Amino acid sequence: MLALPLIVSTLFSLVAAQSASGTGDAARGKDIYLRYSCYACHGYAGHGGAGPRLVPMRLSLPAFASVVRNPPTMPPYSAKLLSDAQLSDVWRYIRALPEWPPASRIPLLAK
Repeated sequence: MLALPLIVSTLFSLVAAQSASGTGDAARGKDIYLRYSCYACHGYAGHGGAGPRLVPMRLSLPAFASVVRNPPTMPPYSAKLLSDAQLSDVWRYIRALPEWPPASRIPLLAK
Protein backbone atom coordinates (compact mmCIF):
# COMPACT_ATOMS: atom_id res chain seq x y z
CA MET A 1 0.00 0.00 0.00
CA LEU A 2 2.96 2.33 0.43
CA ALA A 3 3.47 2.30 -3.33
CA LEU A 4 0.07 3.92 -4.01
CA PRO A 5 0.97 7.32 -2.50
CA LEU A 6 4.24 7.27 -4.42
CA ILE A 7 2.43 6.52 -7.68
CA VAL A 8 -0.16 9.25 -7.05
CA SER A 9 2.59 11.72 -6.16
CA THR A 10 4.55 10.85 -9.29
CA LEU A 11 1.48 11.20 -11.52
CA PHE A 12 0.64 14.56 -9.93
CA SER A 13 4.21 15.76 -10.55
CA LEU A 14 4.05 14.72 -14.20
CA VAL A 15 0.73 16.48 -14.75
CA ALA A 16 2.01 19.62 -13.01
CA ALA A 17 5.19 19.62 -15.08
CA GLN A 18 3.21 19.20 -18.29
CA SER A 19 0.85 22.06 -17.47
CA ALA A 20 3.76 24.29 -16.41
CA SER A 21 5.61 23.63 -19.65
CA GLY A 22 2.41 23.93 -21.65
CA THR A 23 1.29 21.98 -24.57
CA GLY A 24 0.85 23.21 -28.06
CA ASP A 25 2.16 22.76 -31.54
CA ALA A 26 4.87 25.11 -32.79
CA ALA A 27 3.94 24.63 -36.47
CA ARG A 28 0.34 25.66 -35.81
CA GLY A 29 1.64 28.48 -33.63
CA LYS A 30 3.79 29.79 -36.47
CA ASP A 31 0.76 29.82 -38.75
CA ILE A 32 -1.27 31.76 -36.18
CA TYR A 33 1.64 34.16 -35.49
CA LEU A 34 1.81 34.97 -39.20
CA ARG A 35 -1.97 34.98 -39.83
CA TYR A 36 -2.64 37.45 -37.00
CA SER A 37 0.37 39.62 -38.03
CA CYS A 38 2.19 39.29 -34.71
CA TYR A 39 5.39 39.73 -36.72
CA ALA A 40 4.37 43.30 -37.61
CA CYS A 41 5.27 44.45 -34.10
CA HIS A 42 7.35 41.61 -32.68
CA GLY A 43 9.36 40.71 -35.80
CA TYR A 44 9.45 37.45 -37.70
CA ALA A 45 12.00 36.04 -35.26
CA GLY A 46 10.30 37.47 -32.17
CA HIS A 47 13.18 39.85 -31.47
CA GLY A 48 11.06 42.98 -31.39
CA GLY A 49 10.47 46.01 -33.51
CA ALA A 50 7.60 48.34 -32.72
CA GLY A 51 6.58 45.83 -30.02
CA PRO A 52 8.63 44.21 -27.29
CA ARG A 53 11.05 41.34 -27.78
CA LEU A 54 9.42 37.94 -27.27
CA VAL A 55 12.55 35.81 -27.52
CA PRO A 56 13.66 34.39 -25.23
CA MET A 57 10.15 33.69 -23.94
CA ARG A 58 10.47 34.02 -20.19
CA LEU A 59 6.74 33.90 -19.43
CA SER A 60 4.95 30.72 -18.45
CA LEU A 61 1.97 29.80 -20.59
CA PRO A 62 -0.55 31.14 -18.05
CA ALA A 63 1.36 34.44 -17.75
CA PHE A 64 1.64 34.72 -21.56
CA ALA A 65 -2.09 34.08 -21.96
CA SER A 66 -2.86 36.72 -19.34
CA VAL A 67 -0.76 39.33 -21.14
CA VAL A 68 -2.30 38.50 -24.52
CA ARG A 69 -5.83 38.59 -23.10
CA ASN A 70 -5.27 41.81 -21.07
CA PRO A 71 -2.27 43.59 -22.60
CA PRO A 72 -1.06 46.96 -21.38
CA THR A 73 -0.22 48.35 -24.83
CA MET A 74 -1.47 46.14 -27.67
CA PRO A 75 -5.01 45.19 -28.71
CA PRO A 76 -6.42 42.36 -26.55
CA TYR A 77 -6.96 38.94 -28.09
CA SER A 78 -10.09 37.56 -26.44
CA ALA A 79 -10.99 33.89 -26.31
CA LYS A 80 -13.46 34.59 -29.13
CA LEU A 81 -10.57 35.64 -31.34
CA LEU A 82 -7.90 33.17 -30.18
CA SER A 83 -8.74 30.04 -28.23
CA ASP A 84 -6.64 28.87 -25.32
CA ALA A 85 -5.34 26.06 -27.55
CA GLN A 86 -4.27 28.58 -30.20
CA LEU A 87 -2.51 30.70 -27.57
CA SER A 88 -0.72 27.58 -26.40
CA ASP A 89 0.40 26.93 -29.99
CA VAL A 90 1.71 30.49 -30.37
CA TRP A 91 3.51 30.26 -27.01
CA ARG A 92 5.12 26.97 -28.08
CA TYR A 93 6.20 28.55 -31.39
CA ILE A 94 7.78 31.55 -29.68
CA ARG A 95 9.61 29.25 -27.25
CA ALA A 96 10.98 27.33 -30.25
CA LEU A 97 12.48 30.45 -31.85
CA PRO A 98 16.25 30.65 -31.43
CA GLU A 99 17.85 33.33 -29.30
CA TRP A 100 20.31 35.64 -30.95
CA PRO A 101 23.85 35.35 -29.68
CA PRO A 102 25.16 38.20 -27.53
CA ALA A 103 26.94 40.98 -29.42
CA SER A 104 30.26 39.88 -27.92
CA ARG A 105 29.98 36.60 -29.88
CA ILE A 106 29.25 38.27 -33.23
CA PRO A 107 32.66 39.01 -34.82
CA LEU A 108 31.63 42.22 -36.59
CA LEU A 109 30.11 43.63 -33.41
CA ALA A 110 32.86 42.48 -31.06
CA LYS A 111 35.47 44.80 -32.59
